[in-house]
Amino acid sequence: MNAPLLSRRSLLLQGGALVVGFSLSGRGASAQTFAPVATNGFAKPVAPDQVDSFLALGADGRATIFSGKVDLGTGVETALTQIAAEELDLPLDRVTVVQGDTALTPDQGPTYGSLSIQKGGVEIRQAAATARARLVQMASERLGVPADALVSENGTVRPKAGGQGLSYADLVKDGRLDLKVDPAVKTKDPAQFALVGKPVARVDIPEKMTGRFTYMQDYRVPGMVHARVVRPPTIGADLQGVDEASVADIPGLIKVVRQGNFLAVVTEREWAAVKAAKQLKATWSKWEGLPEQDKLWQHVRATKVTKDDVTSSTGDAEAALGQAARRLEATYDFAIHTHGSIGPSCAIAELKDGFLTCWTASQMTHALRKQLAAMTGLAPEAVRCIYVEGSGCYGRNGHEDAAGDAALLARATGRPVRVQWSRADEHGWDPKGPPTLIDLKAGLDPQGNVIAWSSQFHIPEGAAGNVPLVAASLADLPHETTMAPGNIIGNSALPYAFPNVHTVCHRLASTPFRPSWIRTPGRMQNTYANEAFLDECAAAAGADPLEYRLRALKDPRGIEVLKRVADLAKWQARPSPVKDVAGDVLRGRGISYVKYELNRTYVAGVAEVEVNRNTGQVRVPRFFVVQDCGQIINPDGVRNQLDGNVIQTVSRVLLEEVTFDRGAVTSLDWSSYPILTFPDVPEVVIDLIDRPSEKPWGAGEPSAAIVPAAVSNAIFDATGVRVRSVPFTPAKVKAALQGA
Repeated sequence: MNAPLLSRRSLLLQGGALVVGFSLSGRGASAQTFAPVATNGFAKPVAPDQVDSFLALGADGRATIFSGKVDLGTGVETALTQIAAEELDLPLDRVTVVQGDTALTPDQGPTYGSLSIQKGGVEIRQAAATARARLVQMASERLGVPADALVSENGTVRPKAGGQGLSYADLVKDGRLDLKVDPAVKTKDPAQFALVGKPVARVDIPEKMTGRFTYMQDYRVPGMVHARVVRPPTIGADLQGVDEASVADIPGLIKVVRQGNFLAVVTEREWAAVKAAKQLKATWSKWEGLPEQDKLWQHVRATKVTKDDVTSSTGDAEAALGQAARRLEATYDFAIHTHGSIGPSCAIAELKDGFLTCWTASQMTHALRKQLAAMTGLAPEAVRCIYVEGSGCYGRNGHEDAAGDAALLARATGRPVRVQWSRADEHGWDPKGPPTLIDLKAGLDPQGNVIAWSSQFHIPEGAAGNVPLVAASLADLPHETTMAPGNIIGNSALPYAFPNVHTVCHRLASTPFRPSWIRTPGRMQNTYANEAFLDECAAAAGADPLEYRLRALKDPRGIEVLKRVADLAKWQARPSPVKDVAGDVLRGRGISYVKYELNRTYVAGVAEVEVNRNTGQVRVPRFFVVQDCGQIINPDGVRNQLDGNVIQTVSRVLLEEVTFDRGAVTSLDWSSYPILTFPDVPEVVIDLIDRPSEKPWGAGEPSAAIVPAAVSNAIFDATGVRVRSVPFTPAKVKAALQGA
């Protein structure tokens, strides 16, 4: 198949483009480096302070944009195209984006945290604006016309008064721009935007709809062979013996690879690898190091605390609690979740002439490059990771681990090796969103106002970083030893103006599974507990949940999103729960709000739910959401993100939970780890607040944070019963109803 990558040939055909190739030097792999290959005076830099690192202007009038951020199916490629085309005054169809190739793109950090536009897009905008300013200056010098008398449009700089202009290709054909990005450059006035802020059809959809798009799972390289990893039966089992004769009859068997506890089979054809992995006889030790699932929360509470992060401290919460007219206490918990990518992870690696090339769907190719270098003993300059879009990940799933598998096997066989994970691999061995336990207390005055708030979050230590690669861990190769669950203390502090507040995150020394960030890490769980418990306070005060929030909120933008979502959902002011309910299906509505700490994005949502009192089943037929994320690049793209966030989070809240025994994950398929199906997908009603004069803030993650509490609050509104344990399964809800 044709690779969806920028080739050296296509760059050369553009004439004045930028290109990178490889050069070998020295005898050992550690001495070999990537070096720029000069062509027509150009060399492709990747330093993040260089304009030429971010863009190339071709002789055909096209621009190539080089982005360290990648499109994980979220529409980022389209938005970046809009940003670059806007600043360069080019039509959209004359801009191409190259993503996540470590040899061609600057390191802009991993694609997470809703930072692709907020950081990556802003950097590309600055580079493009710097380039445009330089092009105008070059045209001024060539034409003898003052720069302020010139205008750029459609890839040309011409006099405003009329007359012959110069194309960008004419201006740069004798050399590259060779200048640094000016972080203070004057970008285009939002009032002059022709592309940014407008709905633009996603550039990737046509090929996906017609089946021409090449996903990582379909990618091929010449001479490629296939491998499957034979996983230990339990997470901590040791490999004691392998009977290679048990697979001697597999046609095309190339090698059984064993290194430490890493075991794999490599074959000429994929089906042979599947058969060999199943047929290979191996002996493993026993291991039962996981807690009992029904005692998970006792385990979390008993885990050693390494430090306390105090995320807010105002007044004296404990003293105020003692003086409150009424006290409330509650504990909320949020289950262990898997990423559950619909297409299991896949990667290809080739080690040739001392250079490792890896084709991967990783969301962090530059960081993965360093991990593969450490694992294999190569210099980072001798490793190239090339992004090929895979199935969506909503966080750090198994893509990087599949790359680690492939790199180890490519080194062991001397062939390009493709590793395709199975469904059981994906569910059983991808890193998990860790369990979260939250204890809350509130004190109310005689009028029902919150005068004291205290919360304690039990979450793993660590922040965003490199998650240890499974292959490196099993093979006892160099790897990270710290946990990287994501920056999961975010939004544990409250956005409301209460006089006495103390919020603390107890950072735990361990967690049952290898943790990583999963969509809206920590902020979803923390917002869930805060917003649901605030609803408990409103109910205790006999107040309407919306009015109760508005009286304690001082941020005008937060107030605006709450009022707008109330209008959107036709909110009827009254206390929860509904009075005089009857019938088998109970209906209610719940509200939730967040100011997303990481991105300064504001979101408010209202969930409508139906609860079957006989079965305990909960449905969410409609969800209303209003978001203010500053300047909007592509409103259609933002709506796509909000749709996806609500749908996936409703699935997580109602259905999803990793199950396990004392040794391993047991929810290894879609039957044991169910997700939302099409008949139960809610209608998502969206209102966007666009602020063109501001920076673009994060749009990808924030809206997921409001969903759990909105659903929980709606269940209470419908039934008068509070459910505090995600997921809200029929069994849990029915038990709560019966207990009430």
